[in-house]
Amino acid sequence: MAWHSFTGTVWTNKFARPRGPCDPLALGEADDKLTEAGKPEELRWGDHERQSKIPYKVLRGHNHVVSSCHFCFEDTMILSGSYDKTVKIWDAATGVNIHDFENSHRGPISECSLTSDSQRVVTSSYDKTIKVWDMERGQVLWSLDQENIILSCKISNDGRFVVCGLDVENSICVIDGKNGKTISYIKDHHDRPITTCNFNFDNVRVASGSSDNTVKIWDVSAQATLVKIQEAHSNIVADCCFTFSGHFLCTASWDKTLKIWDVNAGGFRKEGACVTLMEGHTGSVSSCLFSRDASLIVSGSYDKTITVWDVAGGYKKCILKGHEDWVMDVAISNNRKWVVSASKDTTVRLWNIEKTDQIPMLIKYRKSNDLQIFQCEQCDKLFSLVKFDEELEPGSKCLFCQLASPSRYGLPPSPGDCKDKKVEMEESKM
Repeated sequence: MAWHSFTGTVWTNKFARPRGPCDPLALGEADDKLTEAGKPEELRWGDHERQSKIPYKVLRGHNHVVSSCHFCFEDTMILSGSYDKTVKIWDAATGVNIHDFENSHRGPISECSLTSDSQRVVTSSYDKTIKVWDMERGQVLWSLDQENIILSCKISNDGRFVVCGLDVENSICVIDGKNGKTISYIKDHHDRPITTCNFNFDNVRVASGSSDNTVKIWDVSAQATLVKIQEAHSNIVADCCFTFSGHFLCTASWDKTLKIWDVNAGGFRKEGACVTLMEGHTGSVSSCLFSRDASLIVSGSYDKTITVWDVAGGYKKCILKGHEDWVMDVAISNNRKWVVSASKDTTVRLWNIEKTDQIPMLIKYRKSNDLQIFQCEQCDKLFSLVKFDEELEPGSKCLFCQLASPSRYGLPPSPGDCKDKKVEMEESKM
């Protein structure tokens, strides 16, 4: 069945996926689709150990580093951007490249980002331009030239704003998503180039990370820095993402760790309260993303692996191996069944993690690490925990409730009124 058809650059289909009888990546299913070479693409094992039984598909079509990847259209499609200057859309079920954006960039694409309804896409490039696209028509709505190389670029979930991080003047630029006009240009927002920026889901705050190892949160409406976390990591902050609620922020760093920060809008703290996720990667962490329900984090690394983390318990659920070079970007589907990864090896990979809890090797891992189930005494939710850490005393509370507990960090309760936070927040009118 042909799900999509094109006339020139105009998309003539509404991107509604027909409901199939089964998951195309379900365990044990054969794949009779043909690769570009005309041979069936066999079901693969994610880390090449058959006991692990983590199937994946390889999406081939880019001929240079794949820098960015996202699920879109209710997880039925995958968007990818590459140093080969192309933006591609893939069918998630078949792994077929169904569309390339025309009139794309003249230089490597550093990042792509989508609105929550998948109707708008923003792309940034080392050619110093930003483009916003209409996904249905595959056409550029507006293009903006910058004087500096754009290292990171995101569009807000509602499409109202675009933010980009620049390598010169250590600045972030907030742009009107409808017409491409600059709303704010915050010069010297960090002490060194900004490597990542991202909106929260309310579309009013922007988190940014930098090679100066700090993290900041900027309020678009108030034109002020609400939070500055000094020495957030011991190396470059490579990526950041909010939970859907905006209560927590995850940062990924070249220091090989991820950190989850309590940035509750009603209780900002200058240094933030955090939990560190360690021993998930042996190389610099390049990317991170919360699942929509915040129960999982998926992270990618220059050690060529992807790690899936259980957030409430603060431990790694599984590691996905198979890429032949650095993992540049990762994403997780809304239903938490699929992970997509983009790599320097020029491929995009689609992994099925739906049944990881039933995999013999992972069951053995959980048993060897004394995994236990607890009920959080504060929110009453069940969560898993690997061993006891007497220093952190996590036995009775899930990670989220631990983070939200001021006493755990020796900090006084945060005031509820934003007007009373002047001492605890660093505010600067730009």
